[in-house]
Amino acid sequence: MAPSVMEAMKPYWLTHFMLPGQGHPHAQAVGEALENAREGVALLAGCEPFEIVFTGGGTEANNLAILGLLASQPAGHVLVTALEHDSVLGAASSLVPKGWEVETIGCDSDGVVDPEVLAAKIRANTKMVCVQLANPVIGTIQPVRDIADLCHNRGVPVHCDATQAFGKMPVDVMTLRADTVSISGHKFYGPKGSGALYVRRGLHLSPIGFGEPREMGLRPGAENVPACIGLGAAASLAARCAGDVEVGIGDLRDYFSNGLISTLGDKVSIVCEDSIRLPNTMAVEMPGDAKRIQRAARQLAIATAQSDSPPDEITRALRAVGKSSAQIGRTIRLSLGWTSSRDQVDRAIELLADAADGIVAA
Repeated sequence: MAPSVMEAMKPYWLTHFMLPGQGHPHAQAVGEALENAREGVALLAGCEPFEIVFTGGGTEANNLAILGLLASQPAGHVLVTALEHDSVLGAASSLVPKGWEVETIGCDSDGVVDPEVLAAKIRANTKMVCVQLANPVIGTIQPVRDIADLCHNRGVPVHCDATQAFGKMPVDVMTLRADTVSISGHKFYGPKGSGALYVRRGLHLSPIGFGEPREMGLRPGAENVPACIGLGAAASLAARCAGDVEVGIGDLRDYFSNGLISTLGDKVSIVCEDSIRLPNTMAVEMPGDAKRIQRAARQLAIATAQSDSPPDEITRALRAVGKSSAQIGRTIRLSLGWTSSRDQVDRAIELLADAADGIVAA
């Protein structure tokens, strides 16, 4: 977490340990702070505060968007892209035993979903389309606005999982035009277990959990007040510097990828290198086994595919762009943060080159 986020949260664990909604001044003060945090998230997302529902993270936000809209409707057809997060795929799949049909739309080899291909799959009984904004593995950005326009012309609502994009690039939900948009706090230096769902004004969702109604009746039980405060503080921080972050980290990512290619030559390749991508994320196909490189370069927090059946998030994304099992086994995922430096990137290139050379030599 960002230090300023931690400082903002501290009083709500200790001094201000009250729940909002009660009549006495102490609770009212907490309620005011919670609404200020909501305003911070709304500022980041480009919407009105009353369109923001606090959740326990991006996973809950995705579940609330999908099941909150669909669970009380007659069974129909749902379209999801092959690049979606487990929480989107799982929530949609949970409807299948109730008679729903869930259809998956692929992407091209550049990691992008074609809006016209998706639109051609819309049926008379299609009740929702789910399309993420940015992929956490290959980094590709989807044309959400174009997809949303095509869907809305057919009367179909759109859910967008934008958890990977906030804090790394400017995101405006009015520009996206999706009906619901998920946000996750720990993706931009907020606390883990904090998140929010943008719900377009006028759209009706049903709660998916039950108890004392909070968050406009969509979430039961006591709010995790410190997490909400932390999310608001992180959102305000991200809103102030999103444009600078996008350019600065994007330049550093290109420096990183160019350095790897310069050092290892055609032994490495950047997955979906020519696509519009997140400024901080790279999937790199290396010359040897990814897990061995992960162990050899243990100073780096490298992600690799963990399972093939059922496929994990990395495997699914790489399969979606046409990578073979052998290529997936050689691919690592790397990401940069706001505080990453050229010196760190130079050291990372050195560690990866040494690991790759050691594997090739063996």
